[in-house]
Amino acid sequence: MGNFSELGMVIDQISKMYIEQLYTNCLAEAAYYIESNGEAAIIDPLRETEPYIELAKKRGAVIKYVFETHFHADFVSGHIDLARKVGAPIVYGPGADTSYEVVNAMDGQEFKLGGITFRVLHTPGHTPESSCYLLLDESKIEYAVFTGDTLFVGDVGRPDLLDGVMSREELAGMLYDSLNSKIKTLPDSTIVYPAHGPGSACGKNIGKETFSTIGEQKRFNYALRDQTREEFIEQVTDGILPPPQYFFEDARINKQGYDPIDAVIKKNQRPLSIEQVMKAVMQGALIIDTREADDFEKGYIPNSVNIGLNGQFAVWVGTLIDIQQSLVLVTEPGKEHESVLRLARVGYEKIVGYLDGGISSWKEPLSAVKSISASELKSWTDNGATVLDVRKPGEWSVSHLKEAQFVPLANMPANLEDLDKNKSYIVHCGGGYRSMTAISLMQREGFTNLINVYGGFGAMVNAGLRIVTEEVTA
Repeated sequence: MGNFSELGMVIDQISKMYIEQLYTNCLAEAAYYIESNGEAAIIDPLRETEPYIELAKKRGAVIKYVFETHFHADFVSGHIDLARKVGAPIVYGPGADTSYEVVNAMDGQEFKLGGITFRVLHTPGHTPESSCYLLLDESKIEYAVFTGDTLFVGDVGRPDLLDGVMSREELAGMLYDSLNSKIKTLPDSTIVYPAHGPGSACGKNIGKETFSTIGEQKRFNYALRDQTREEFIEQVTDGILPPPQYFFEDARINKQGYDPIDAVIKKNQRPLSIEQVMKAVMQGALIIDTREADDFEKGYIPNSVNIGLNGQFAVWVGTLIDIQQSLVLVTEPGKEHESVLRLARVGYEKIVGYLDGGISSWKEPLSAVKSISASELKSWTDNGATVLDVRKPGEWSVSHLKEAQFVPLANMPANLEDLDKNKSYIVHCGGGYRSMTAISLMQREGFTNLINVYGGFGAMVNAGLRIVTEEVTA
């Protein structure tokens, strides 16, 4: 697997069939380009359409179908814009009720693409309309299945996104039936191409690979082992963290439609003077600083929140920031368009604009963050500082610093209520990205004595600090 800008690629080419996985690390999302005899289909496209249109143009193909596996909750799909630009129909599985024109395929319905065939497998569970697309090669062999959020590598889609409409137990039961009747019955050699990889909030603990086979998943995926319906429901619903609130808004947008991405970018990519930034903040806008943590540390506009483009930017924005919040952006010069685009991917369109000229143009006083090395940490704790671990629960449960207090970033600022704003806190995550975000949020809440740890938990382990693990206390 290689990288092409933000898009990782997996290419699978046999005879007259071509498959490319377009993987976007920021969202842990996989879209797919499939081609046969000059005809192409796109599955679960991101909101920007150029990568798909340009790929088809480069290969001399015509996009014939835009397939959607379900109403995505973690990003705004590009299906509407793409279908409009290339003149292709949008295909959903059964029961997808939209405010725009789509083909609602029946379970088992087939779509020809050159010499290959897609068969719709209705697999409700993650959502009621969730469907997989089974690719039959030129010999009608079950070559690959595009599973959306029904099946991931090592996991399955969360069944808790319809609170108030259907319970998680009802959806989990539907998912059990779908997996056993539609997925586990496929040949072991069938390639599994899911919509998400590690880091996505659409599953509990998705594996590190972005594709697999049915046989591998039957051996290693807890959700595909032989078990009763009741055992499955208990397993799948246990330990699910609350979904980010933007999930529900994105699902609504994908169902009802949206403004063209080109218009959104044009409206939101607006340069602002210092005076315009200050006015926007006075009127309630929040400054999001998309620079890397090391740059933010050296100087930032007071009350800014640092969420860097170099990490899972869109996921953390969606987790921490209200989707209705108006935003002003501070970016590295040349990163304005990328910042606006990646926010639009997850439905964040209330962008006032960006600071023209970046942080170097700011004439007012800047704030800064103090950072220390892992080897310096002990002297600080000996003098009364408390260590805060802001990683995810799964990371904390595997191993953590013996003296640390667990305050996960995803629950800020709600989980800061019991902390003393006058006390010194040393904040760390895995490597430094999330700790800077946490510090910026804490400073907005009135905390004044905050210290970052260079290199995060990894550096602490290397420095020989006292680490508690599941098995051993060091």
